[in-house]
Amino acid sequence: MKQILVITLGDEERTMEASFLGHTVEMIRAGCGGDADRAHALIGEFDGKVAAIGLEGLPTQLRLGSLRRSHTAGSTLPAAARHTPVVDGSGIRGGLERWAIILADRANPGIFSQKQVLMVPGLNHEGMSQALARRGSAQRYADPIIYFGMPGPPGVGNRQTLDRFGPLTLERLRNAPFHKLNVLPGVPRYKRDNRPFRWADLIAGDIGMIRHYAPMKLQRKIVVVEHANEDDLEDLKQRGVSIAITLMPAIQIQGEPETDLGRWSAATIEALLAALRPNPETPLTEDAYLDLMANIQWSPAVRYLQPREAGIHRFAFVIHPLSVSFIHKYPPMRWTRYLPDELVETVAAHIPPMHVGSITGGVSPATNQRIEGYLITLGATPRQMVNRDAHFTYRQLNEAARIAERKGARIMGLGAFTSVVGDAGITVAHEADIAITSGNSLTVAATLEAAKQAMIKMGTTDLTRGKAMVVGATGSIGSVCARLLAQAINDVVLVSIEPEKLIELKRKIQSETPGSHVTIATRADDHLGACDLIVTATSAFGQRIVDITRCKPGAVICDVARPPDISAAEAELRPDVLVIESGEVRIPGDINIGYDIGLPPKTVYACLAETALLAMEGRFEDYTLGRNITMERVKEIYRLFKKHDFQLAGLRSFGKFLSDEDFARKQELAAQLRDDTERFARMREEAAAKLATIPVSSKGIKSSNNMAKWGWLSVGLGMAAALLIVIVRRQAERRR
Repeated sequence: MKQILVITLGDEERTMEASFLGHTVEMIRAGCGGDADRAHALIGEFDGKVAAIGLEGLPTQLRLGSLRRSHTAGSTLPAAARHTPVVDGSGIRGGLERWAIILADRANPGIFSQKQVLMVPGLNHEGMSQALARRGSAQRYADPIIYFGMPGPPGVGNRQTLDRFGPLTLERLRNAPFHKLNVLPGVPRYKRDNRPFRWADLIAGDIGMIRHYAPMKLQRKIVVVEHANEDDLEDLKQRGVSIAITLMPAIQIQGEPETDLGRWSAATIEALLAALRPNPETPLTEDAYLDLMANIQWSPAVRYLQPREAGIHRFAFVIHPLSVSFIHKYPPMRWTRYLPDELVETVAAHIPPMHVGSITGGVSPATNQRIEGYLITLGATPRQMVNRDAHFTYRQLNEAARIAERKGARIMGLGAFTSVVGDAGITVAHEADIAITSGNSLTVAATLEAAKQAMIKMGTTDLTRGKAMVVGATGSIGSVCARLLAQAINDVVLVSIEPEKLIELKRKIQSETPGSHVTIATRADDHLGACDLIVTATSAFGQRIVDITRCKPGAVICDVARPPDISAAEAELRPDVLVIESGEVRIPGDINIGYDIGLPPKTVYACLAETALLAMEGRFEDYTLGRNITMERVKEIYRLFKKHDFQLAGLRSFGKFLSDEDFARKQELAAQLRDDTERFARMREEAAAKLATIPVSSKGIKSSNNMAKWGWLSVGLGMAAALLIVIVRRQAERRR
């Protein structure tokens, strides 16, 4: 049986049998107390008696980024042996760290994505640093803070600082005692600045350094270290760390339970590889180590330390203000009500995306899969998105995707107008590293189910004998609604401002549903009086989408558009007509929505529910994108909807849930108007007169532009309003 000696910084004396690469090796661990002379003596004592000697915490060289310096005391240690190779872990540490992070990322997709990484320390961990930098959004080095007690705001210790002050750092550390280079767990003699630890999402480096210098509160952090034992993990757990990852391969010790935890240092692993090389005369070069490392079959240990956080599938959803009034209502921006609305809208569009709330408590009754969501808001209203180049919104959505990744989300949904800007999510999906969905498949399914329930509530007994209209029929939602409605109702009217697409859609419906009767039109008004159901799904602004006064008694209007196409003032003109919102959804579980999205508690929009549903199913893929929603996807998402027990919320009209009494009143009035044509004619005439006094609008936005009336006052106020961006940017940074 081969033997190795591992010299440690402590005072331990221990001998054990270790299994590694199919061999049993006797591992002797002897402490030198950080004394170089004692280490020299141990090397001399075991030289020629063991197959390899490892120096744990006694580096021969110091490496920081691309810089190298020999450690004054450590560099003399290998020469103390004449027969036995002496290694300090540097031969394999970088390669194993890079490889382990790749393996951990494959096994846990997105675990490192867009994280803010703090190296504690970066010294002698260039492999770990490089691999994490490729996946993270920013990286800082705590070396100046922990070694020299420098103040540490997030900007200190970045790559530029490292390149500038790295040589001086290594010069000062090359003569430092070993116990300063590799601190053991304990309480620091002098308190260090905690701000870099608060800034970081992921803390990487040495477990001893992290336990020594990190604050006691590390909630929701990820810790990545070369090696750690169970006591180390318990300490991290008590500090609130979510995930701990050890990068070195596990070594099985005889008489101890098997574990996947990398408990032993790179110096120990290198000593084992050196001892087990087939030809003891083979020089320990980089190529030789690569060949030896290729024989290691392992996965880095990824431990979820907080049981309540383990196994959660995370998603994100993008929201934005539907009008300037939403901006005024946001607490940090209430003061903007004293500025011109147009000015506030314009400035707010440039506010960076930020995380404003979370959705927790979702769990599938079918699979017990738990989910958690993050709400990320843009500052632009629909009008701002429409009036700007699509790439303006794309850039903000890409930034939102990076925030989502940093939070651990693996799929992001596009809410409201972000799902229709440009190519409806295709470009964003191409550029983002996480899955993207517009949510429109479930929006269609929920809309049609809500429309069906509404018609039944209004007294319809045979849906196949009615007539339906889709306004905005050539859009992504409208077109698939029209195709599915034609299969259920047969007689449909398609309305759109794109006549050539209407012709194509009519032919497709007649091909898919032989015998269906399809009418196409560029205006809805002439056909409203014959329709029992009207679905509006447009992205129009500053115009009247549906003249509600022309609707037949008891008609149902399902307004899918967000912001809505029909205002409450318009709906009040026809109390017999039922105007409902598209189907809102309840996610299963004890849902808590940590932000006001304009819906009742525990209720979300169908597009958001699709994102949550895909996360619950583990379908982290681009699901609904572009303007050609397939009926197969709509039917599939509805099956998943049923599988995981998602539920349609009650039918709502302008923010209010409708009761059976509400439906009964509308039914009764509709019946009276159908029976009394003269009364109906008078009502229509009076309603039309009142409608003429209501400003023409859609999406709650008037067609006129009042910006010019503010003149130079707007320019002056603009300077003050520009502060809004600065304020909100700072708040966003604090939230992150």
